[in-house]
Amino acid sequence: MSAFVTAGAGFLLAVLWFDLMFDVQVMGHREGDLPEEVLASIASYYRRVTTAARPMSRLIAAVMLATLAGVLAEVAAGGRRAWVSWASLALAAAPILLAGTRTVPSAVRLGARRDPVSSQSALARSICREHVFCAASMAGVLVAQLGFG
Repeated sequence: MSAFVTAGAGFLLAVLWFDLMFDVQVMGHREGDLPEEVLASIASYYRRVTTAARPMSRLIAAVMLATLAGVLAEVAAGGRRAWVSWASLALAAAPILLAGTRTVPSAVRLGARRDPVSSQSALARSICREHVFCAASMAGVLVAQLGFG
């Protein structure tokens, strides 16, 4: 099961890397509204990957669920290094729940570009912070699974 969990976490980390390539544009602009070219770039990306890419965008959700199911199967199986499974569960569940409840809906909303610029700027910054957290968590799953599993 560890190989399955590792593959899922690796895939999700790769997706987050692509997201972060656009998200980092907010880092040079800590306050106020983001410049239009930054918002346009980030919003266009999120429109493509959340709305225009259907049904392929569903693949990411499926991998999230499959990875979580794999970790739950590891926990249920027990074994010599149960702490690895429990740590992996915490490290995987937090970003997956965050993505499903907050990050993806925010990305869809940003991609639509219907909100005022100040709201779009806040969404872009929030998405960036959440993606940094998610990437660190998924990297932690990989470290736990590959280093100690």
